[in-house]
Parts: sequence; C-alpha cells; structure tokens
Amino acid sequence: MTAPTQQSRSQPVLELDSIHVVRDGNTMLDNVDLVVHRGEHWIVIGPNGGGKSTLLGVAGLDLHPSGGRAVLLGAELGRTDIRPLRGSVGVASAYLANRLRGQLEVGAVVYCGRFGALEPWWHRYTDADHRRADELLAVVGIPGFAERSFMSLSSGERQRALLARALFNDPALLLLDEPNAGLDPGAREALIEAQVDLASRQPDRASILVTHHVEDIPPTATHLLALKHGRVVRSGPIEAVMDRRLIADLFGVDYRIERRDGRWFGIPVGGRDRLSS
Repeated sequence: MTAPTQQSRSQPVLELDSIHVVRDGNTMLDNVDLVVHRGEHWIVIGPNGGGKSTLLGVAGLDLHPSGGRAVLLGAELGRTDIRPLRGSVGVASAYLANRLRGQLEVGAVVYCGRFGALEPWWHRYTDADHRRADELLAVVGIPGFAERSFMSLSSGERQRALLARALFNDPALLLLDEPNAGLDPGAREALIEAQVDLASRQPDRASILVTHHVEDIPPTATHLLALKHGRVVRSGPIEAVMDRRLIADLFGVDYRIERRDGRWFGIPVGGRDRLSS
C-alpha cells in the first residue's frame, strides 16, 4: 500500500455535511454532520431507531443520502464512481453475517472481502489471497480456522472472522455495526482486545463503531456521536461529551458514568441519587 502523502494525511477520511436520509416517507437521518480524520476512532451511540445503522450505510457507500454531502477520501458521493472507493471501507455487521452461507469456509469468508463478494465462485482468487486470509485470521485471534465452516464458529469467533474480512483490503475506514451484540463477556472482551491491537498496528486507520452500551467502547475510542430520532444529540471528543446526562437523554435510564483504565462503565443509580428530570 502506498504511503499517504502529507495532503492525504490532512484530508478527512469521511465528511458528512448536513446529511438527510428519508425512506418511505420516514426521516432516518436529519441534518447530521460528521468529520472523521485518520487515526480517529468514533463511537456512534443511541437507542434503536436512532439512525445509527443508517449512518453506517451512508459511510459504507450502501445508502445515498436524500440531501447533504457525503465525501469519502475526497470523493463526493453522487459525483464520482464509487466502485474504486469500496476497497477503502471495511464493514463488519450482523446483516452481513446473516447473508453469508453457513457452510462457507472461514477462509473464503475472509478472502471474499477482496471484492465484497458473498461466494468465492464470482471472482478468481490467488494463493496470495488465501495467505492473506490466513494472516488476518491470526491477527484477529483465530489462527488455523480457515478450513472450518462459518456456521461452526461461536458468535465471538464469527465476529472475529467478519473483522478479518473487513480488513482484507487494508481499508482507510473500518465500520463496525454492533460487533459485540449477543456475545458473552469473555468473547466481548476478546473482541475489544482485538480492536485495540488493530489500532496499534495501523495508527492511521479510522473507525466508526455502533453500540448501545458504554461497556462496549474500546479504550482506543477518541470521539463520540450520539444519535436519537435521526438527529445529533452530542458530538465531539469522547471525554468531553460522554456523561450521565447524555445516557439519560438517550435511553431514559439513570447511570452513573465512570471511566477506569480507559474503559467506560455505566452503573445504575437509584433513590435520592437519581437525576432530576
């Protein structure tokens, strides 16, 4: 991969400017702004129906906004051919997992990420592609899994395989849609550790992670965007915007928010210590 020039380093990886998304008469995103630079790791948090996955759809080049500007690596959606850009974005999501054939070998799940394909017979893959799949499976902590079927993996192992797939083209932007959903605590912590390791391996790569839970936020997170009803509630450096009032506004629950060893935790509050409405 060619080293980025000084100009490309200063150029945002992703710019969303006054984005609107309307589907079937429903407003999914309303005047959303987001600028992601190299090396930034954004958390998008909010309740169900808040617009989080829709935002990832725009960032991942799967949804065209109804209004506003979406710019990836300097190329504006709607004004350029997005096909050459697809390799610049890596996506891991439950939606993708549900579309993959369960009998597919894990190695194929990963190397099919080269073209964003669901099956290996649509494109020709080289020995180098197979070797890269093996290498990436080792990077995410499941070495030697290439010949196992995708359906034989645990939920946590599937998420790691999807993460390896998302990394296949060495993307500038990594999108993770609720990667910890349904994982037990051990699998969740292992996946978070994998994300921390990846951030250290590729300090220029940017990422956006969608979640409902503050406990899912890796210590590498730098920024936070809070969405509710398709609108931005808060946005900025995570230390400046994450607090008890924000979680109460988003979810209607009162949690005392603490940060320890770089991790965020929400602790339910009761009785006289509750926030007043």
